[in-house]
Amino acid sequence: MLSGNFVVAMFKLSGLGKKNAHNTALAANLKNEQQKFELIVNTIEDGVVLLDAEGVIQLFNPGAGKISGWDPDEACGLSSKSVLKLVDNKNQLYSDEANPFLTVFQTGEVTKHDDALLLTKSGSQLPVSIQISPLVTNDTVTAAVVVFRDVEQERAEEQRRADFISTASHEMRTPVAAIEGYLALALNNKVTTIDNRARNYLEKAHASTQHLGQLFQDLLTSAKAEDGRLSSRPVAVEMGSYLEQLTGDLKFAAEKKGLFMEFVVGSSRNKDASGGATGGERVVRPLYYTLVDPDRVREVVTNLFDNAVKYTDSGKVSIGLTGDDQVVQFYVRDTGPGIPAEDAPHLFQKFYRVDNSATRTIGGTGLGLFICQKIVELYHGRIWVESEVGKGSTFFINFPRLTTQQAAEHQAAEAKSTELQPINSLASS
Repeated sequence: MLSGNFVVAMFKLSGLGKKNAHNTALAANLKNEQQKFELIVNTIEDGVVLLDAEGVIQLFNPGAGKISGWDPDEACGLSSKSVLKLVDNKNQLYSDEANPFLTVFQTGEVTKHDDALLLTKSGSQLPVSIQISPLVTNDTVTAAVVVFRDVEQERAEEQRRADFISTASHEMRTPVAAIEGYLALALNNKVTTIDNRARNYLEKAHASTQHLGQLFQDLLTSAKAEDGRLSSRPVAVEMGSYLEQLTGDLKFAAEKKGLFMEFVVGSSRNKDASGGATGGERVVRPLYYTLVDPDRVREVVTNLFDNAVKYTDSGKVSIGLTGDDQVVQFYVRDTGPGIPAEDAPHLFQKFYRVDNSATRTIGGTGLGLFICQKIVELYHGRIWVESEVGKGSTFFINFPRLTTQQAAEHQAAEAKSTELQPINSLASS
């Protein structure tokens, strides 16, 4: 996909990105530069669109016309809301508050969208990848450059790969589970009698089979997470009591390895939604409600906790909870070897593992953190890591916070939805 930064640079170079030219001395050179720019933009297969501060289309290249079905001359002068209509996977048009072509003028930030559907002029829906870059003059967004491309073929190929992985993983789990079961029987002293040498072989085979089974399970889960088939039943959860109970369930694994386990509410080093410090003080058990599926969040916390225990030889593992009026934040912190800075940005990619002596000796599928990120994003949350080599790692998770009143309303609705209907009403229906 064409770089949004490149297009922004070209707009500035040609003068098209400036609403009012302040330096008339460059007028003679602009025509030549503009011709070069138009030649480049008109031959690009990606859609390139220039929006002014009111969201009106000022430039619409042939690539944009081919993808959207709009004639470039017809599209110019129209509002982006009329031409570049986006719909979600539920066939609902984006609201003004969620429309990236409008919000860029409020945020002033480069935004990327890889899961949007463009409603073409003929009414069909086309998967597109979008990057929107603001043009800023005197701290004000005066225009925005939109670069988008058709990713229908890529999505279809991804879907075929996901279907294959899902089918293969599902089919292979059954024989692997059978092998694991028979090996467990062979290791049972009440069922068989084997010497120590044979037991050693069987234990290694059993461990490898368990690892293979976990790989198939992770492949299946990751495929479901990518195509939206991951089951989820979000409810209002009070994260303080939830994490406290979960910590109690998990602490035995840490203690077994000789690690200290703790649950901390409040922190002298809070983080805001973007990961920046807010400098909060210690708080005493406020009610931190958020709308999530507790079973899915358990998967996330357990995965992060298991990683912390696996890679920490001594010290402690902490699960902490804090937040503010907008965000519920919890974290899993360890005193392990830490993660190199060059590896941190790639940790949430599929099959990515840090290449060091620890990862070579400790098994893993390389899918755990990818699945964690997909689950967190399912509830409009964010997950990231902060680490320093030799000083441990901290994985932070932010979820939108519910007020006590909002939580009560959700809980009342949940209780009502699970009430049993009277027999006579069932019969009448």
